[in-house]
Amino acid sequence: MKVLEIDAEKLTPREINSQLKQASMGHDRIIIKNPNAKHYLAAGVTEDVEIEFDGSVGYFAGCMCEGPKIKINGNAGWFVGDNLTGGEIIVEGSAGDGAGQGIYDGTVVVRESVGSRTGEIMKNGTIIIGGNSGFMTGIFMMGGRIIILGDVGDDVAESIIRGVVYVKGEIKSLGYNAKLEELTFEDTLDLEEALSKYDFEIDDYSEFKKIVPESTRPFYGH
Repeated sequence: MKVLEIDAEKLTPREINSQLKQASMGHDRIIIKNPNAKHYLAAGVTEDVEIEFDGSVGYFAGCMCEGPKIKINGNAGWFVGDNLTGGEIIVEGSAGDGAGQGIYDGTVVVRESVGSRTGEIMKNGTIIIGGNSGFMTGIFMMGGRIIILGDVGDDVAESIIRGVVYVKGEIKSLGYNAKLEELTFEDTLDLEEALSKYDFEIDDYSEFKKIVPESTRPFYGH
């Protein structure tokens, strides 16, 4: 395995990304030291490469990526994994608003809590939040699944069209076109498979609540 370390202490985000994209074509794993919460890191990476940030990152980390496995050993700002089309992003800490916004595929995992509007307009893929998620989680969701292990705020799944939101904790309120549906045995198997892959230990899967669209055409009258 070819491994490269990049010290980002004195580099701009543009310089970091330039070095990262060039290195991703000839290395299996890249470690970014001292990311110092800089924005737009690892944006647009399309290679099948492991990228590890040894610290926190800023806004739009891992946005518009296709293929890499990104690990962030700290926190992430707003919109981590924005428009991800494939691959995996794991945030070991917490993240801001809009985690996984607009993803087309792949997986975004935040081990602690996140801000509001998680998974907004997502089309497919999986988002796993180990803690709480704020208001309007899953707003305008068009597909995929969101799994929240903690509590969720107001208007969860607001104007959802397709997809599913699972919540283990408390639901403050449902949004327009969202409804609760009975959890099936197949759902519990699906949850167990998704969560065990990322080492989340769940004692009782029956505690999850399942939120789905009430209608696939909520804006066209009755």
